[in-house]
Amino acid sequence: GVSHCNSNSIKALISCKIDSRELLVISLSQPPSSLGLLALYALALRSSCYDLSTITFTVKGHTDTLLNQLKSALQREKDDITVSQHSRPSTNYYQYSLGVMSLCVGGVRVEHHVLHKLLKAVEQDHLKHGEAECVDSYAMAGMALQCVKDSRAHVLRAIELNTALTKIQNKLLAARRPDGHIGNEYSTGLAVQALLAMGQQVFECSMPLEAMRRDARNGLYHNPMALSQVLPALQLRSYISTRTKQCLAEDDSLVLEPPEPVVEAPVQPKVFVSVTVHTSEGTKSLYSVNVPQGSSLLQVLELLATDSTAGFTFEKESSLWGPFLSVVNGEQARQSDRRYWQLSAENSVLTQGIRDYKIEMPQNIVIKNTSY
Repeated sequence: GVSHCNSNSIKALISCKIDSRELLVISLSQPPSSLGLLALYALALRSSCYDLSTITFTVKGHTDTLLNQLKSALQREKDDITVSQHSRPSTNYYQYSLGVMSLCVGGVRVEHHVLHKLLKAVEQDHLKHGEAECVDSYAMAGMALQCVKDSRAHVLRAIELNTALTKIQNKLLAARRPDGHIGNEYSTGLAVQALLAMGQQVFECSMPLEAMRRDARNGLYHNPMALSQVLPALQLRSYISTRTKQCLAEDDSLVLEPPEPVVEAPVQPKVFVSVTVHTSEGTKSLYSVNVPQGSSLLQVLELLATDSTAGFTFEKESSLWGPFLSVVNGEQARQSDRRYWQLSAENSVLTQGIRDYKIEMPQNIVIKNTSY
C-alpha cells in the first residue's frame, strides 16, 4: 500500500510498474526471452498482493492472463528440452526454474511433464554454465522444487522431490567459500534464500549472511537484480515466502525517501584502458582508449565505437541482469546460441556486467567469444 507515501513516492511506484509492464509486453512479442521477465513480473505482483488471475496482457491482438502467458512460455521451454540434443531449454535452467517457482507461488499447479524435466535436470547434473556448476541455477531450482513440495500438488513424487532437494542442498553447501560467500558475491543471496527455504537453520547460514552484510556496507550491490536477491535473504525470507503471504493486514506504511538532489559531478581524471577481443576462431584484436575514472565498461565500449578509426563495433541485448554483450565486430555470441562474450580484467573473470563494472584504474579488458 502507498497511502502514506508522499506524491513523489507514489509517482515512483506507479512509474516502476508501468515501465515493467511495457518492457514485458515488448519481450512477450519476442520469445523465448519472455519467460524470465514473465516469472519475475508475476512474482513481484504476487508479493505486492495483486490478484494474479486478474492481470491480463494483449500481445499481437491476443489477450490472456499473466499466469496463462507464463504457463505457455514454460510449456515452450519444456518442449525445447524434449527436442534439444543436450536436453536444455532455449533459455536456461535458471529461467526454467524461475518460471516453475513463479507459477507455484501464484497458486497454479505445475504440469507433471514440466516438473519432470526439472527433476531430471537436477538428477543428471544439467544445471551448469559451461562445465562449471551454476550456483544460481541450483538455488532457483531448489526454491522451485521446495515450493512444489510445500504445495502438496505432486505428493506421488515426494521421493523424487526429496532426492532432488537433498542433492541441491549439498551442491550449495559444497560451493561455500572461506570468506562466507556461496559461489560468488552475486550468487550468495539466492543461495541463502534457497537454503533457508529448504530448511537450513539460520545459524547454519550465519557466514554467508555476514558476507552479504559486509558487501552491503562496502556498497557492492547496485544492480536491481542483485538487490532483489540479497534483500529477502537478509530478512531471512525467500521468494517462495510469498506463496503464503497474507494480504489482509496491509498498513499502507511504505515510505520512500525523496530523491537526492542532483549534484554536478567533478571532472574525473582519465584512465587508460586496453581492450582485447578474442573471436571464436582464436584471432584477436587490440584497442585502447582513455576514459574518465569511474566509467562503466559499457561506456568504454561506446566510446570505442564512436572512434571511426578504431574499427570497433558492438551490439547488446537485454537480460535479467542488464545489458548483455551479444555482437562484437560483427561476430555473434547470443544467449540463444549458448555463447557469450566472457569478460575479464587483469586475468580475472568479471562477475559484473558491462553496465555495472566500473573502471577505477588502468587495466586490460579481455572480451572472449565463449560457449557454454
